[in-house]
Amino acid sequence: MNQKNIKRYRQKFYEKNKLNYTLTIMATIGFSVFSVVLAGLLKELMDLASGGSMEGLKYCLMMTLAVVAGYCVVFLVLRSAKYNFMRKAVAGYRNLAFQDITAKSIGSLGKDNSSNYISALTNDVTSIESKYLLAEFSMLEALLTAALSLVLMFYYSWAMTLAVIGLCILPVIVSVIFGSRVAEQEKQISDCNVGFVAMVKDLLSGFSVIKSFQAQEEAGTLYADRNEHLEQVKCRRQKTVKLIELISTLAGISVQLGVFLLGAYLAIKGQITAGVVVAFVQMMNYVLGPINQVPVLLAERKAAAGLIEKLAACCAEDEDERKTELVSGIGGGIRFEHVNFSYEEGKAVLKDVNLEFEAGKSYAVVGASGSGKSTLLNLIMGSYDGYEGRVTMGGRELKDVNADSIFDVVSVIQQNVFIFDDTVKRNICLFKEFPPDAVESAASRAGLRELIAEKGWDYGCGEGGAHLSGGEKQRISIARSLLKESQVLLVDEATSSLDAETADSVTNAILDIDGLTRLVVTHRLDEKALRRFDGIIVMRNGRVAEQGNFGELMDRKDYFYSLYQVSRE
Repeated sequence: MNQKNIKRYRQKFYEKNKLNYTLTIMATIGFSVFSVVLAGLLKELMDLASGGSMEGLKYCLMMTLAVVAGYCVVFLVLRSAKYNFMRKAVAGYRNLAFQDITAKSIGSLGKDNSSNYISALTNDVTSIESKYLLAEFSMLEALLTAALSLVLMFYYSWAMTLAVIGLCILPVIVSVIFGSRVAEQEKQISDCNVGFVAMVKDLLSGFSVIKSFQAQEEAGTLYADRNEHLEQVKCRRQKTVKLIELISTLAGISVQLGVFLLGAYLAIKGQITAGVVVAFVQMMNYVLGPINQVPVLLAERKAAAGLIEKLAACCAEDEDERKTELVSGIGGGIRFEHVNFSYEEGKAVLKDVNLEFEAGKSYAVVGASGSGKSTLLNLIMGSYDGYEGRVTMGGRELKDVNADSIFDVVSVIQQNVFIFDDTVKRNICLFKEFPPDAVESAASRAGLRELIAEKGWDYGCGEGGAHLSGGEKQRISIARSLLKESQVLLVDEATSSLDAETADSVTNAILDIDGLTRLVVTHRLDEKALRRFDGIIVMRNGRVAEQGNFGELMDRKDYFYSLYQVSRE
């Protein structure tokens, strides 16, 4: 499966991009041909200078003008086709990667380090662009130019050509020795980038905590250390590349001097002309170029291919994506039958849970921290399927259905509502198009009428909803669910960070919605709100300790009664 996914990513570079690719290849071939032709013209001009005719000079001038004109045409074609190809290839690759990432289930994505994906879509793409895609054209031009040069060199003098090949052995040895080291260092840079991005994300996400503990200096030290380590790894790679360039340059100078000396000897002997010597020096550079470049390009391309394989492995289709059974509706409700679940082996979070949530009713799920409240919602969302027992929605076992279909039925409101740095309207619609009446109705039912009247639909929410209050953020999330016309609304501690008045207002907005099945996880034991729920589920150490309405639970004077009394103190 992973090999198939790798192939998908590589093919994406060329999808609907074959014309640009073909034109780029043809233009690259054209460059190689014109480069060698120019070397031949140099030979003819040098021989003419040694004793040619005006007719010969006119012919060379016409050929030179034709080559220059052809070179300009090839350059214009390459300039257009090559960068159009790169633009489409990189954009298509990024789009495919993002689609695969967002297609993963919540559970499988949650197991991965998001920094891997951030790095793959930023730093790694830059490496792939320059060291995988561009390297292909660079290698083609270098190798083809070298091959055409050797053919012409053999034509001029087989003895000189054999000498050039012999003198090129040293640069080949240098490139082979150092090429693999560059590939290894490229991978180290990619791995360091992942760690660096993760650290930056953590520091910025936890900025308020850092400030409250006055830990700016320590955070700065951590950042500086990681930054220094990343730059050291990059520096080592640059030093290796520069060492290769230095040794290759020294080897190239030795080859050039050797060719000059041999050429001078053969010219004095009358076996070749001075023009042949000049042409050989020019074409020898075309031969030395690939010897110096291609091993490094191959090593870097291999390292870049490894980045593609790394992303393909991260984005490989998980088991959930292969499930074809779908949830079409809530039907008879949501049921838990003898459910046991653990995030870690040996640490049970849910123990023999049996519950039934009827369609269209509202339920509060209460209990101490770590009692398994939020885990109930996670299982309903299809985030995890490694549980024992049965969890069904509309009669369908959730571990057997594709999780995406669950979200056709279910919406979620969490404590931290994600707000895009965009307008109120676009945050409610989540960039989709809805009839204006439907948007206005959803906003009104969610209690956003006052905000919109005061600030308007186009009011900017700010990054992370910085320009909104906690209650306004939660109301936007409620409006999203209403606009989506979900059958089930899961609310996970949505009011925990709100003041009492705002929390009551948000809770009432949720409970005022008719025809919607609502499961509200809450730590707030407010009598007025709890009396409005059709049922209250009391969790304790992963088990259902009690269930019933507020009056029934209070009359029993059991665990819920104790929780309620403690909350009032």
